[in-house]
Amino acid sequence: MADHGQVQVKRIALLQEAYGRQLELVSDSGMEESYRIAAEFELGGERYAALQTAAMKKNDELAFFRITGAEGELELESIEDEDEWELAAEGYDELMFEEMGLE
Repeated sequence: MADHGQVQVKRIALLQEAYGRQLELVSDSGMEESYRIAAEFELGGERYAALQTAAMKKNDELAFFRITGAEGELELESIEDEDEWELAAEGYDELMFEEMGLE
């Protein structure tokens, strides 16, 4: 398990508190899709969301986004950098392991 330089993963709930467990996101093509919030967490000073559509759940896939903005003006940004995406994915895994008592 990567230690992220001793950076702690901390669960947060900004999106859930503002929008509930489901989000409607509009893709670049203009299609609206419903995502379940699998987790929100803070890692290394950044905030991330792990989201999942029904189709993604069938394939055990997640989409990771960076959460920006302040309460009331939260936004999701796509993670373009492969290293940052991996860091977010590892942070999610670490959070899940910790919560299951496997860490």
